[in-house]
Amino acid sequence: MAIHTAEDFKALVTDVTSQKGYKEPIAFGIARVDRGQKNANKILQASFGLINWNENFGSAAVFIKSLQDGNCDVCFTDSEFVATINEKFVKSALAYFAPYVSEATGDAHKNIQVIKTLSNMQDMARDFRIVFLFEDANAQSVEAAYLKLYALSQSKVALRKINLNGVFGILSNVAWVGNTPYELDYLRDNEIEMKLNGTYPAVDSVDKFPRFLQHIIPADNTRILETSKVRMGAQLAAGTTVMPGASYINFNAGTLGPVMVEGRISSSAIVGAGSDVGGGASILGVLSGTDGNPISIGENTLLGANSTCGIPLGDACIIDGGVAIFAGTKVKVHPDELAKILEANPEAQLDSQTTFRADAFQGLNGLHFRQNSTTGELIVKRSVREVVLNADLH
Repeated sequence: MAIHTAEDFKALVTDVTSQKGYKEPIAFGIARVDRGQKNANKILQASFGLINWNENFGSAAVFIKSLQDGNCDVCFTDSEFVATINEKFVKSALAYFAPYVSEATGDAHKNIQVIKTLSNMQDMARDFRIVFLFEDANAQSVEAAYLKLYALSQSKVALRKINLNGVFGILSNVAWVGNTPYELDYLRDNEIEMKLNGTYPAVDSVDKFPRFLQHIIPADNTRILETSKVRMGAQLAAGTTVMPGASYINFNAGTLGPVMVEGRISSSAIVGAGSDVGGGASILGVLSGTDGNPISIGENTLLGANSTCGIPLGDACIIDGGVAIFAGTKVKVHPDELAKILEANPEAQLDSQTTFRADAFQGLNGLHFRQNSTTGELIVKRSVREVVLNADLH
């Protein structure tokens, strides 16, 4: 089918999507893959120039048609489909996109920009793979796992709203040298020769995940002062500052607005706008003592230096430096302070008593957790301090 006009393109898309069993993907993209140095069939990393998430269904139809032109039948019944693309695929896609090729620049028609870039390559070999996700099931391939990590880090999906089960089992533990992954077995097999020849690489890290900045360009007013502090799959809202030292943001965790991060935001933890995670402070993840209860920190909340937060907190809360609050931590509250807390949280269900488990206060606003310096007791009061970030820094 020759495509010369926008009407021709629409007719092509209708023809493709009308196929029996056709299913629109929830996500798709084309990635350059890094293969194992020892096992070329082993995918170590997938780098997407562009991912599509619940969008650009016309481009998905073109890509599916281009695969079919090369006698590659897309399976719509599985949760995902992955295939190697070649020059014939690119030639077909470029022909189907013909009415829009001249407009593909800047923010316009980015899927066509991907195809134009591929069309200028001399030899694609087996380095490029296309992946379609038809449902948000457990990832079955490295390419699908990376597509999901991209979706998180590019804020295409909300934190904790995507299925990441099984990702650790799919990704290989590799040695990262810049943005290049090396199989550990390859380094072991060639260690003597590489070291004596002076070609042994300077390994930056050994991990299943790359670093955030190896794949993601952050917002202009977002600062990451040390690349190792943010893992791929983290999500950083504009205005977030990640300082060096004890800070760290894991995958499927991050910030919802300008946040100062000098402590650890563990997997599945979310921090609201205007909050400050103080030096060495730690927000527990779902695998570190929270009984699978993901922790969210509200807006304008302060976690003091070296504090530990093991319960969800609302807005305008404070945990003093060095104080550790877990779900079962016993905290004291004076009746007058309890009345103030209930006034700020009218829907809270708190009995008239003086000792509570800390998780009785989870999700409430305006709390201040402190330690009585005389008795050592942990107490909770109504916070009277305002947490405000320095606007010049965020």
